[in-house]
Amino acid sequence: MMESRNEAQHSVECDLCQQPVSFFCRRCGVNLCDPCVTIHLRVKSKNGHYIVDYTSKDDDDTCHCDSHPQNDCSAYCKTCDAPICILCVSIKHKSHEMSELSDKIEELLKVIAKENDRLQSSKNELEKFLEHTTNMLSSISSFYKQRKDEVTAHGEKWHKLIEETVKKLHQELDDMQKEHEAVLQKQKKEFEKMIGKVNEMNGKTIKLQKSKNVKEMQTFVPVIQNRKNLNEVSQYSFPTLYECKIDPNYLQTYFGYVEKMQVKKTSLLENEFKDNDLPGRRILEVPTVTSVIDTGFPASKKYNTRLYDMAVTDDNKVWMGGTSYELKLFDLQGHLHHTVSITTHGMYLCMYNKQVVYSDTSQKTVRMISDTDTVVTMFTTGDWVPYGVTSAASGDLLVCLRKDDQSKVVRYSSTGTVLQEIQYDSQCQPLYKNAVYITENVNGDIIVTDFEKNVVIAVDRLGIFRYSYSGVAGFTVTTDSTGHVIVTDYHGDKIPMLDRDGRFLRYIIPEGRIKYPRGVCILGDGEMMVGECKTGIAKRIKYLDE
Repeated sequence: MMESRNEAQHSVECDLCQQPVSFFCRRCGVNLCDPCVTIHLRVKSKNGHYIVDYTSKDDDDTCHCDSHPQNDCSAYCKTCDAPICILCVSIKHKSHEMSELSDKIEELLKVIAKENDRLQSSKNELEKFLEHTTNMLSSISSFYKQRKDEVTAHGEKWHKLIEETVKKLHQELDDMQKEHEAVLQKQKKEFEKMIGKVNEMNGKTIKLQKSKNVKEMQTFVPVIQNRKNLNEVSQYSFPTLYECKIDPNYLQTYFGYVEKMQVKKTSLLENEFKDNDLPGRRILEVPTVTSVIDTGFPASKKYNTRLYDMAVTDDNKVWMGGTSYELKLFDLQGHLHHTVSITTHGMYLCMYNKQVVYSDTSQKTVRMISDTDTVVTMFTTGDWVPYGVTSAASGDLLVCLRKDDQSKVVRYSSTGTVLQEIQYDSQCQPLYKNAVYITENVNGDIIVTDFEKNVVIAVDRLGIFRYSYSGVAGFTVTTDSTGHVIVTDYHGDKIPMLDRDGRFLRYIIPEGRIKYPRGVCILGDGEMMVGECKTGIAKRIKYLDE
């Protein structure tokens, strides 16, 4: 430290002779070397001189009077709001209101201490923001590499598909060419034969014109009369290449050839997309209700609500939760298969490793129903209250948590180890006010409904903001296998559907409509189950065509 201070000192020159500085005159603000101190002291100054070592030039903790710089301040003028010396007290400020300088110092130090405490208290938040930003920076490289790898994988798949399709179409064109050549060769021979017959008739006619053989003429007349003119000819053209875009979101483009011959020939690549046929499925204009389930949950006294949430099993049965402290398992025809008792209302459900899981908000725990119908505590959430819960493709659980006016999403392992926290955006502003329900999309997006903001908020798997969709009093949210985002609009009596980038597609409003929709889950095969919160009715809705 001393070496660095000496180096800094030697880099400053004396204001009188440019030699390395050694001292400093506080009254005059002049840098001085050793020989120049004596010279400087001889210079008369109305404020006098105050020589100190240069290294301590900034250590002065005294307050000098502005009117009499040679004097230290000893009082405080409240009228002028300024510190003053003893001369000022008896002259310029004689009739002003005074106070002890120490009292003013104490007052100012209290303000400084308070503000410093405020800043120090915000340090924790700043450190959280710093950690969040640091984590984003540390993972940004791997994240974008992963995205590039995904793009590359899809590109290779598309290239392979295109190569296979081009090869197939080449083979089809070869087969068409052979068939076309055979048809044209046959037609050529027929035309040659027909022309030969016409020439034969012409020769016979010329011969008879020179003849007087009436009998031969009589015999030839019906022959030439029965020889018909060519009224119609089949026209043949070459195949034409055409392009038709199925869905730009999935880059599915198919080609085909149409041959304008007696037999129409087409070749579409739609069969090449069998594995991806769902993106091309049409959303029904009027979705149909294929079955109705009366869950039988009692109405709550305060809100008159009955049915809250639901989760579909691998064998296409549905767990449903409502106002009572129990969960019910129904098949799609409405038959009740099983009932289990739980420790709270069935508001927040999901399936995890083939077991139904729920959030216990009162006990701040996440619990699971075992094979023996025993309630098992998976983990507790500390001071935070758990709300919506969903299983992730990674095998983890994503949980919405709330404490006071803060809300966040936490990724837990099955044993309750915190793997990831999502709370702030890239500007270190809170993402959520009241995160209620949650789901994970097929592309890894984590999608949350915010009850206070009335928005749907999506972040990617690293917690980086993707999009938000507003204007919906949304409760539950789910996604289907194509990445459609389905939200229940409780007060709007409709079900908005978004694409995987948060763009609105349409409303799902089934025949007979739906009232106070809340719980929703995807059944597969273009169907969903939606629960009417106040009637306790669950409706099975067909929303995609075959």
